Amino acid sequence: MTNQQETATETLYNKNFWYADWSFPIFVALLSAGIFAGTHMYYEYRIGAFNDVAIVAMLEAGLQGAGYGAAAAFGASFLFARILEGSLVGILDIGGSLQTGIGIGVPALLLGAGITAPLESFTLSLITGGALGIAIGYIIIGVRKFTVGQSNSTFGADIMMGAGNTSGRFLGPLIVISAASASIPIGIGSIIGAALFYAWKKPVAGGAILGAMLFGAFFPISLS
Repeated sequence: MTNQQETATETLYNKNFWYADWSFPIFVALLSAGIFAGTHMYYEYRIGAFNDVAIVAMLEAGLQGAGYGAAAAFGASFLFARILEGSLVGILDIGGSLQTGIGIGVPALLLGAGITAPLESFTLSLITGGALGIAIGYIIIGVRKFTVGQSNSTFGADIMMGAGNTSGRFLGPLIVISAASASIPIGIGSIIGAALFYAWKKPVAGGAILGAMLFGAFFPISLS
């Protein structure tokens, strides 16, 4: 494919609603609004949460007076990790980021702070979830623009798609390879991050992702 054809294809993608960056926050907002509203249903009627029973049990424990610390920490950490992952691989894990983070983590944080209005009102729950979704969408696009996502390739997206938490531990080397395919500095950063996390006995995939993003910020990909 010639440079002129590549430019034409990129222009087409930017104009197409399904491929354009600006449409991504809209999709995330719609998903987040529905998920947060589902938690509102659970808060009011004990049915409707979009999560596994074990994860919802953390929120239920808080509602029963045991405290919201477990649900807040678990959900918020998943949300943060999946935002970083989504920025690198181009795939946002709906289960980890939105269902767990928006559906359990954020409500637990609000309830822990004594803020109940977004969970008591259906309309307000939709607005709150939508606003959070838009913010997440733009954060992912912004981080991606300044790191490895500055070309049309999604790099590790085909590898990461459909990978669960159990199989994710084996994907560290594949993430390193994907980062190296973006550029040499990003690949080096991914290797360093993976090595450090391995030495600290932490998930290698997380170190590879953080290392690639850090070096990608200092050594951006040039399309010229």
